[in-house]
Amino acid sequence: MTNFLIIDDHPLFREALGNAVRQAHPDAVIFETMSIKGALHILAEKKGIDLALLDLSLPDATGFSGFMRLRETYPRLPVAIVSSHEDQDVVSEALSLGAAGYLPKSTSKSELAQAIDCVLSGSVAVPKNFVVAGERGDTDFTQALRQRLQELTPQQLRVLDLIRRGYQNKHIAAELKLAESTVKAHVTEILRKLKLFSRNKAVIEIGKINLPVPKKRGGKGESESIEGGDHKSAEAGGMAKRR
Repeated sequence: MTNFLIIDDHPLFREALGNAVRQAHPDAVIFETMSIKGALHILAEKKGIDLALLDLSLPDATGFSGFMRLRETYPRLPVAIVSSHEDQDVVSEALSLGAAGYLPKSTSKSELAQAIDCVLSGSVAVPKNFVVAGERGDTDFTQALRQRLQELTPQQLRVLDLIRRGYQNKHIAAELKLAESTVKAHVTEILRKLKLFSRNKAVIEIGKINLPVPKKRGGKGESESIEGGDHKSAEAGGMAKRR
């Protein structure tokens, strides 16, 4: 059973969003509120909220102030923004601040349902027409991606390497001895930092380059890189044999 929190001061849209949630998750438990104050109260009372869907325009919040209050108080809670604002700069800022997704209110119910499933899987949902600013052509994109890889923590690099090899979240959790919810949070942060916004896109793009290897947990030494491309399946096979 999946628990959702809808934060929107328009009753009709709360209802529409609830219908989209139930389309994807018929057994969902949905909590609703029209303010950040109400959201914080619900989150304090109800443990185990899996996803919050937040409108930027609320009576007690302006711009991203409400979103930031939620992030500061509940940093591990995935929060997807659902807004009538579709400007690419607004979308980009939301994602850079750590939003788990940005869903325009003009999105159809079926597309909203798909986007919600995307976020719950650990990916980052973005509008169809969203393009990362400042990237023109493959060379610029690859250079930017290499720079963004430096922002990942050692654990996030380990998770990314297993994503690249085709591991799903439950298998990554077993391999790294982590909770699956922790892996999902890592995946969301990895995609946000790399500005790739989909797991499949990450597999494709990271497979083209050498992935930096974090220091070993024992602190001894550091390899230069994990090679991408055709070495993926061989590495995965080797791991399976060693296990």
